[in-house]
Amino acid sequence: MFSGIVAAVGTVRAVKPARGGVRLVVDAGKLGLKDVAAGDSIAVDGMCLTVIARKERTFEVDVSRATLACTTGFAGGHRVNLEKAMRLSDRMGGHPVSGHVDGVGRVARTRPAGANRVLAVAAPRALAKYIARKG
Repeated sequence: MFSGIVAAVGTVRAVKPARGGVRLVVDAGKLGLKDVAAGDSIAVDGMCLTVIARKERTFEVDVSRATLACTTGFAGGHRVNLEKAMRLSDRMGGHPVSGHVDGVGRVARTRPAGANRVLAVAAPRALAKYIARKG
């Protein structure tokens, strides 16, 4: 589980073919990796991915064809939002997010809201009934 709050911004350094999908090498940016081990989960742009290998500043994850079919943004050089999985003892500043992606929406329109933007996202009809209006 994740809180949904981005902890750091990283960069996809490499995309390598792997059996059943691709392997990403991600530069973790300011996300500390000292407490991360193979088998841990990290949300990469909101998707729960399992760490396969870790070095001082990078980690590697495998992305299946099924995940690739319903996500975007895994090209080399792409900046990605990162968040480590929560521990049961962590304070929750956001709300529970499973990190499992079931489809891709389309940004239908945007409007300014102070220093932010409000996005209207068109979701696939089959998934729309599962989307909470708020919270």
